[in-house]
Amino acid sequence: MIDIKDLIENPQKYVESQRARQADESAVDALIAAQKTRAAAISRFESLRAQQKSFGKSVAQAEGEEKQRLLGEVKELSAAVKAADVQSDEAEAALQKLQSAFPNLIHDGVPAGGEDDSVTLRTEGARRDFSAEGFTPKDHLELAELLGAVDMERGAKVSGARFYFLRGIGARLELAMMQMGLDQALEAGFTPVIPPTLVRPETMSGTGFDVEHDDEIYRLERDDLYLVGTSEVALAGYYAGEIVDLGTGPQRMAGWSTCYRREAGSHGKDTRGILRVHQFNKLEMFVYCSPEDAAAEHERLLAWEEQMLAKMELPYRVVDIAAGDLGLSAARKFDCEAWIPSQQTYRELTSASDCTTFQARRLNIRERTAASDGSKGSTRPVATLNGTLATTRWLVAILENHQLPDGSVRVPEALRPYLGGQEVIAPLS
Repeated sequence: MIDIKDLIENPQKYVESQRARQADESAVDALIAAQKTRAAAISRFESLRAQQKSFGKSVAQAEGEEKQRLLGEVKELSAAVKAADVQSDEAEAALQKLQSAFPNLIHDGVPAGGEDDSVTLRTEGARRDFSAEGFTPKDHLELAELLGAVDMERGAKVSGARFYFLRGIGARLELAMMQMGLDQALEAGFTPVIPPTLVRPETMSGTGFDVEHDDEIYRLERDDLYLVGTSEVALAGYYAGEIVDLGTGPQRMAGWSTCYRREAGSHGKDTRGILRVHQFNKLEMFVYCSPEDAAAEHERLLAWEEQMLAKMELPYRVVDIAAGDLGLSAARKFDCEAWIPSQQTYRELTSASDCTTFQARRLNIRERTAASDGSKGSTRPVATLNGTLATTRWLVAILENHQLPDGSVRVPEALRPYLGGQEVIAPLS
């Protein structure tokens, strides 16, 4: 959640952030009013509580009729204290509700507007001219079926629409890609983690997901647990309620997990193949760092994502996501979108988000500061960031961009050692 003290001191920048997000600007005034109501309710409660304690001493010293009179006043005061306590709790709950729904303050320079207003920062890699090569490119599903890599029909039979089996070279290709990403993460100082994929509601909401209204989330009602759509959720909750040691620099984790998304509202869009599915695997980078280091760490995450895309020899573009498409938690997000020849467009493969201290405030994750004399100082919220190193969706771009006229697929050179040196994946005979 946002820093309410900063919002009260600098309301205009939050108004401008809301405007850029195309969100409710009046929410700023509502938060300020709720904070004032809370402060007044707490002040009244504390004042009445002090009077109650003072009265207690007077009653102890009084006698006879005076004591009876004071006891009557104490009873009235006790009722007032209880009522003030309830009002204070209600004011606190009202403020918390507004604060929890208020999105992160965006960074300067983030494009204003919605999805169509995102800005392409640069384009990397050359797109193949298939017409010059003399053939029309197949889409990823046709290629995958020729290679025996994906079985959509049996996936639907077993689990329903948008489920699938990766088999044979499809399974090997995904594992090779994920292992290559993990090796790169290890070289960059990440700790590998296989996290839980079921989390409690407080972990899901603490990360910034709306458990009550987000139709993308699968819920197990009997257990009150949620299936994660990214290992970011579990990794964000790892240090919930704790003080993190960042004395040696950022703590970096690489989470390898299966992810689940309902894909609500996407009926009729990208239903062919494995581009938009309910279950997939992902290797996610997650970072805890000091707030001052967050912007530089964000650039590093993007660089590591681009390093992976370059290894896969994929043409792609880097997009600065517009404010209205950032979601609740991110202050800035860069997407890398790979070229998909069969669709003649770019599609998202990675996202790198700087969530500043937003998630840490919700999950109560802090670091210990150092005083000027070197002794232990106070605590403060840390910054959190996340970014994608590989997902099942990458297979779409790999197959389509490296296909050959006969339906075989050239293996990117960097990936070959993870496939036993295999250079070409041939169709099944």
